[in-house]
Amino acid sequence: RREQARLKASVVEEDTEEWQKDPHFTGLERVGGVDLSYIKGDESRACASLVVLSYPALQVLYQDCRMVAVSAPYVAGFLAFREVPVLVEAVQRLQQEEPQLQPQVLLVDGNGLLHPRGFGTACHLGVLTDLPCIGVAKNLLHVDGLVRDELHMEQVRSLQRSGETFPLTGTSGKVLGMVLRSYNNSSKPLYVSVGHRVSLGTAVRLVRACCRFRIPEPIRQ
Repeated sequence: RREQARLKASVVEEDTEEWQKDPHFTGLERVGGVDLSYIKGDESRACASLVVLSYPALQVLYQDCRMVAVSAPYVAGFLAFREVPVLVEAVQRLQQEEPQLQPQVLLVDGNGLLHPRGFGTACHLGVLTDLPCIGVAKNLLHVDGLVRDELHMEQVRSLQRSGETFPLTGTSGKVLGMVLRSYNNSSKPLYVSVGHRVSLGTAVRLVRACCRFRIPEPIRQ
């Protein structure tokens, strides 16, 4: 908890890059995606993936997928300590081997500020790499009074078209993220939250711009 609190002090919840302030993201050329996938029945080994796509064409420019040993145990609310070290290594390998392909923003399969202590995997990875990061989760994390109850599902059903959203406001009154219908043909939404060096509005617009299907291409790839 102390380490999370120490790192959380460095999180920047606003746009820091020129391309983020442009409605068409002019100047954005490379979007990265990271994910860790576990082998069923084996929690100690995982496939760590970093993919970089061109923007706006969303063509694969770089991919690094490798099996890694995961040593830290899974503890709810502390998943980043288990996953972020291998993702940081993947980013560092890219910076050493193909520095010209470094992503200008990373989409993370997980949460950012939408977290029990406001410091999910996307925040953790963002602070350690100093890259703009966005959390993109497939399921709602129950924090700050947010629950997947009938009222929530009714709001989800009210999202009729791709690009429609509603805010996730906790009982504290803080907006922790956005629920986004990312794809017309999927009624299942995405839960988008700020990781680092990006505003929530920019995060939602970029995630939507990267979706050909429900899951944004950098993470899907």
